[in-house]
Amino acid sequence: MKTIFLLFFILSVFICHAQLTVKWEDLSAPDFPKAVENSGKLCVVPLGIIEKHGPCLPLGTDLMIVRDVVLKAAQKEYVVVFPEFIAGQINEARHQPGTIAYSPDLVWRILEETCNEIARNGFEKIILVNGHGGNNAMLSYFAMALLSRKHNYAVYVANGWDIYADEAQKRAVEGLFAKLPENSLGHAGADEAAEIKIIRPELFKPEKAKTQSGENLARLKHLTNVSTGIDWYACFPNHYAGNAAAATDELGKAMLNATTNGLAKLFGEVKTDTEVLKLQNQFFDQAEKPLKTDQ
Repeated sequence: MKTIFLLFFILSVFICHAQLTVKWEDLSAPDFPKAVENSGKLCVVPLGIIEKHGPCLPLGTDLMIVRDVVLKAAQKEYVVVFPEFIAGQINEARHQPGTIAYSPDLVWRILEETCNEIARNGFEKIILVNGHGGNNAMLSYFAMALLSRKHNYAVYVANGWDIYADEAQKRAVEGLFAKLPENSLGHAGADEAAEIKIIRPELFKPEKAKTQSGENLARLKHLTNVSTGIDWYACFPNHYAGNAAAATDELGKAMLNATTNGLAKLFGEVKTDTEVLKLQNQFFDQAEKPLKTDQ
C-alpha cells in the first residue's frame, strides 16, 4: 500500500511539473509560484525588434526567430519565458516603413522596469537573449549600468545566434554557410531567411529577394579608424544585407536546432550558477565603502 501511495505521489508531482507552460503569459496566478521554483528562479527575455528585413522577410523576423529558439530551448531546460519584447535600439531604420523606434530613454526605462518587475515576482536571474544586432552595444552597456546601484537580481546577456552546445554542431552550420554563394549572409540574408522559411514559411517571399540590392555600398570607406551613427545606412540604405534567395530548408533547420541546443545548455549553466550573484553582492558592499577595499 505504501509503495502504491509513493508511486501515485511521484506521478502526481511529475504531471504537475509537466503541465506547467514555459510562457509567462500562459501561466495562471496559482501556478506562477510553482513555475518560479521549477525554473530555478530564472526568467528569459527574448528581445527582438520591428524593422524592415529586406524586400522579402517580415518586419518581426528577429522577434520570431529569437522567440522560437528560446521557447524550444525552454522545453528542454525549464525556464519561464517573458512575452514578446520589441523595445530596442533601431534608430538606423527609421527611414523604412513599418519600423517601431522608441526614444532611447523610453527603451532604457522599459527594459530596466521590466527587469525590476520580473525580480519583484520572485526571479533572481534574468537572461536577456538578444535577437537583434542593433541591440548589442545597448545591452552590454545596460548590464554594466546595473552596477550603478544595488539590485537583488543578476542579468545575463546572450546573443540569440552563434550559440552552440558543442563544436560539432557549430562546424555543421558553418559547413552549410560555406556552400552558399558569396555575400549571401547578413541582415535579412540567407541565414535569417532560412530560419523564417522553417518557422513561418508563408511569410517568406523569395521571388522578391532580388527586387532590392543587399550589396554593401561602402560609402564611408575613406574613414578607416572611426565609426559613426550613420555607418549602417551608409553601407545598406535598403536595410538589407546579403541574398535571401539563397536560403535553404537544410540551413534553416540546422541553425534553429543548433541554437536551441546551445540555449538549453546555457539555461542549465545559469540555473546552477551561484557565483554571479555572490560576486555582485560583494561588489555592492565594497562600492558603499571604497576606502576600505583592500589595496
